[in-house]
Amino acid sequence: MPRLFTGLEIPAEVGFALSLKRGGLSGARWIDPENYHITLRFIGDVDGKTADEVVDSLDRLSNSLQFPIRLTHLGTFGGDKPRALYAGVEPSEALNRLQAAHERVLQRAGLPPEGRKFVPHVSLARLRGTSAEEVARFMAEAARFEPLSFVPARFVLFSSRDSVGGGPYLVEQSYPLAA
Repeated sequence: MPRLFTGLEIPAEVGFALSLKRGGLSGARWIDPENYHITLRFIGDVDGKTADEVVDSLDRLSNSLQFPIRLTHLGTFGGDKPRALYAGVEPSEALNRLQAAHERVLQRAGLPPEGRKFVPHVSLARLRGTSAEEVARFMAEAARFEPLSFVPARFVLFSSRDSVGGGPYLVEQSYPLAA
C-alpha cells in the first residue's frame, strides 16, 4: 500500500539556497534538498483502488491558476520539545484556496478530513533530543533569512516509504497549474 500526499515541489535553485542552512544543530537529521516540498494534503496509506480514486479526483484540479510562493523565515514545530525545523511560507490566499480544494475533492473521494491545521512550510530537518534553547541559538546564528520566491508550474501526488521519513519521495502523478 502506498503512503500518499499531495504537494508542491521546490525548484532546484531554491532547494540549494535552503540547503545552505544545513549543519550545526545537534540532533538534526537533515532532509536532502531533492526531497524538499510543501505538503498540501497528507493522504496516508491507501489501497490501489483508493489510490486510483485519488488520482482521478485530483485531475479535476488540473489547470488551477499559478501563484507565487515566498519562503520568509525559519520556524520549528514542537514548542519546548522541537521535532522539526522548517522554512515558513508567507501567507497566501491562492495557496490556501488550492489546499482547500485538495481537501474537498479528497473528502469526496471518501478520505477522512485532515485533522491538522494547514501550516505551509518546507521541512529542513527532523529533530530528536534537540532543546528549544539549541534551536533558538541555531536560528539566531543562521542570520537573516533572505526571502526565496518561486511560481510552481504544477502540483504533484507523492508517494513515500513508511520506514524512511524525510524521503525519498516519488512523484506518482503531476497536475499542471495554468499560467
